[in-house]
Amino acid sequence: MLTRLKAKSEGKLAKQICKVVLDHFEKQYSKELGDAWNTVRKILTSPSCWQYAVLLNRFNYPFELEKDLHLKGYHTLFQGSLPNYPKSMKCYLSRTPGRIPSERHQIGNLKKYYLLNAASLLPVLALELRDGEKVLDLCAAPGGKSVALLQCACPGYLHCNEYDSLRLKWLRQTLESFIPQPLINVIKVSELDGRKMGDAQPEMFDKVLVDAPCSNDRSWLFSSDSQKASCRISQRRNLPLLQIELLRSAIKALRPGGILVYSTCTLSKAENQDVISEILNSHSNIMPMDIKGIARTCSHDFTFSPTGQECGLLVIPDKGKAWGPMYVAKLKKSWSTGKW
Repeated sequence: MLTRLKAKSEGKLAKQICKVVLDHFEKQYSKELGDAWNTVRKILTSPSCWQYAVLLNRFNYPFELEKDLHLKGYHTLFQGSLPNYPKSMKCYLSRTPGRIPSERHQIGNLKKYYLLNAASLLPVLALELRDGEKVLDLCAAPGGKSVALLQCACPGYLHCNEYDSLRLKWLRQTLESFIPQPLINVIKVSELDGRKMGDAQPEMFDKVLVDAPCSNDRSWLFSSDSQKASCRISQRRNLPLLQIELLRSAIKALRPGGILVYSTCTLSKAENQDVISEILNSHSNIMPMDIKGIARTCSHDFTFSPTGQECGLLVIPDKGKAWGPMYVAKLKKSWSTGKW
C-alpha cells in the first residue's frame, strides 16, 4: 500500500502549474481575499499539501478500514457536534496530507469508501435530507454528492441529472459502485439541460441541490494545455449567467416551502455571492437561510472566508485544513409569487 501511495503522490507532484491561470487568479483573488490569498495560493499550487477525506459507504460498511483509520489518527467530521448531523453518515479526516488508494470499479461489488474533498459534504449537510423526501441533484456528475445524500437518508425519490454525456457515464458508474439495487429503484438518472428542468418538472421536489458548473480552481491551475486554459478564462465571464439560469430552473422545480442549496468549488465572488444576490434581488419568493452555525460548529476542521451573507459560506484552503474551495448558500422557497 505504501508503494502505491508513494506512486500516486509522485504523480500529483509531477503536475505542472499553468501560469496563465495562476496569473489570472492572482489578479482577482488577491483583491477578493486580501492577505488570505497568499496561504490559499500556496495550498492550491502544492498538491503535496492536499488532504483527502474518506466517506464510508453504509451499504457495504468497512469495519476493518474504520479501525485502521482510527489507528492512523483520523477523526470523524464534526465529531457529533453539528445539530441534525445524520448518524448514518461517517466521514473520516486526517490533519496530515496524503490519501489512501481508491477502490476499482467492479460490477456487482459495492465499494466500501469514497475519497473526496471534505468541504464538498457541506452542501449535502446544508440540504438536511430526510427519509421519504423527493430530491433533485441538478448537476450531479461525477456523483459524489448523490452518494453522500444517500448516506444521510433514504429519499422517496432521487433525481440525478447531468447534461454532459461523458460525465453522465461517470455518474452512472459511481451510483452503481456505491448504491445497492433496491435503492437504485428510487433513483432516476437523466441527461437534460438543467435550465429546462423547472419547466419539465415544476414544483416536484422538496429539496434541490445545484452544484453548479464553475471555475474549478484546483483543476484549472493544473491545466496542461495553456491555449485551452486561456479559452476557459475568456469564457469564464459567461459562467454566472449559466449559474443564474440553473438556479431559476431549480426554483421552478422546487415546491413552495422547499429548500435549495447552491454550491461551487471556486473562490470567485462573481460565481458565488453575486449569483446569490442576483437571485434574492429578482425572486421575492426566495428567502435566505442562515447557515453561519455550520461555520461556528466546524471551524476546527475548516477555514472560512467572510462572504457578507448569512446564507452563504466560503471554505478556503489553509495549512492543516486544505479543504475547499467550496461555496455553499442555502435558500428557501416561500408560498408567495416570485418575480422572474
